[in-house]
Amino acid sequence: MDRVLLEQTLADAGEPGYRTEQVWRWLAGGARGYGEMTNLPAALREQLAEGVPLSTLTVVEEAKADDGTVKTLFETADGRPLEAVLMRYRDGRRSVCLSSQSGCPLTCTFCATGQMKFGRNLSADEILDQALHFRRVEAIDHVVFMGMGEPTMNVDNVLAACEQLPAVGVTHRRTAISTVGWVPGIDRLAACEMPVALALSLHAPNDGLRSQLMPVNDRYPLAEVLAACGRYIERRRRKVFVEYVMLDGVNDHAEHARELAALLDPRAYKVNLIPYNPTGAYDGSPPEAIERFRAILAEHHLTATVRLTRGREIAAACGQLAASAA
Repeated sequence: MDRVLLEQTLADAGEPGYRTEQVWRWLAGGARGYGEMTNLPAALREQLAEGVPLSTLTVVEEAKADDGTVKTLFETADGRPLEAVLMRYRDGRRSVCLSSQSGCPLTCTFCATGQMKFGRNLSADEILDQALHFRRVEAIDHVVFMGMGEPTMNVDNVLAACEQLPAVGVTHRRTAISTVGWVPGIDRLAACEMPVALALSLHAPNDGLRSQLMPVNDRYPLAEVLAACGRYIERRRRKVFVEYVMLDGVNDHAEHARELAALLDPRAYKVNLIPYNPTGAYDGSPPEAIERFRAILAEHHLTATVRLTRGREIAAACGQLAASAA
């Protein structure tokens, strides 16, 4: 919801200041319309329904996977496309993957979003409205900023949205912000008082290979990125989650695993190996190669897990978001 518009509309109507908080509580609780907000006068509910849309986003299309994953394609008021994903797990978790930008300017070669034309940063309200959309479907308890865009390039709006997530049901400790290694953004997260988790998209254990896969490495090479992560770890006293997409014959060799193990302190990092979800650029590593890679990391006492892929058939999995529905 456009909170500035809401506050202005309520002020123009001569309503007391607490009305804004009343509306927000209903929204955070999953209200599907003003008609459900029974502690607001009926005439005010009608006025708000006419003048203040419930969301800053319009739903264009939704796709649903057999595993319960839901991908929603939204459009902003100025016509910018973005996608968000609801992931349902058997243990009852309901995690939402949010976008922070329409498109992405960083053009990682394995990511479908990076092949899109970059639009703009999303506002805090536009980010929050993605979570509220799924909250109207069911309760949610985890949020990951791993959708479209580089969250730390839009860090003010991302953190402003994070401040509101506990009211929606997602604590700060169950919120993770991913970065490709944008050093100023990592430092900003280190200074933030909210105990949100940091996830680093690494994907290569050396500068040469990483620059081939991720052009941002030319601006912020590995040494600078890991130094920034070190500052985050020292300040926040939390491990950094390393995301490593497995590309067949590219970054999945045994020597890459040994390089990665030498690069990361097992006391400070945990690795998440990601089976590659096809976008046309590469082939994914076979399961036996992923397991071999994980075993080498384990031999070096570096904890590594293999991510459970969800929503692949509707192009809702990691790296597949490209403002289209399946």
